Amino acid sequence: MSPPYPDATSWGTGSRSGDPYTIALRNGHGPLYLRRTDGWLLPLDVERWCAGADAADLSALRRCEGPVLDIGCGPGRLVAALAARGHRALGIDVSDAAIDRTRRLGGSALRRSVFEPLPGEGRWGTVLLLDGNIGIGGDPSLLLRRTADLLATGGLLIAETAPQDIDERAQVRLDDGRASVAGPEATEPFPWARMGTPALLRYARAHGLHSVDQWDADGRPFVCLRRSRTVRTTSQNADTRNSAAVIRSQFPRKTSGDSPLAGS
Repeated sequence: MSPPYPDATSWGTGSRSGDPYTIALRNGHGPLYLRRTDGWLLPLDVERWCAGADAADLSALRRCEGPVLDIGCGPGRLVAALAARGHRALGIDVSDAAIDRTRRLGGSALRRSVFEPLPGEGRWGTVLLLDGNIGIGGDPSLLLRRTADLLATGGLLIAETAPQDIDERAQVRLDDGRASVAGPEATEPFPWARMGTPALLRYARAHGLHSVDQWDADGRPFVCLRRSRTVRTTSQNADTRNSAAVIRSQFPRKTSGDSPLAGS
């Protein structure tokens, strides 16, 4: 039985080869924006995503514990950097171009929505929601509940928040800044959210996720939250019960000395 979450995608792109996100990842640069229905544009930093992990990224990756799931991994810089540091790491993304690029970097990746069944449910040492991915699905409370289900007891969620104290929802499209919103290049609208750290902490507490660290790096705010040892998950299905074997099958034989799940 599938988890009780809608089958949502992060970017609304599916497997289309001509959408702006796919083109930007294949080219390694933008322009690329999220366009709200009122015309407001949010620039997306494709060049940074397609480069190597920078100092701000590494400030988050140094805090990772155990096997790491990168939700919305994009072109794979974080998965590759984690593998280089000795972590078992898996990226998931709904974009074929993102998965292809991650694998070319030597990272492990699956084309999957976070709201679909995933390997290792309830056993991940760390889950990442960076680069604005706290907005996936447009419902932060639902996403955080799903994240809590994915984490092992005592596991970490490392999230990047907006630099402003905001909590907003919107329907958006991907836009290259040149094509007509109604043109053939336009993606279907999809729900998105943006929030600052105060809003994230309010939602997280309801799902047994408690802040253990907050910091800024290169103007990017991050929050590290730990899953309570008493919170109960909501997706204890056959996929979860059999996850011990599944999670090991997704990675090359490379162990992490600091993994609380090593050898389990």
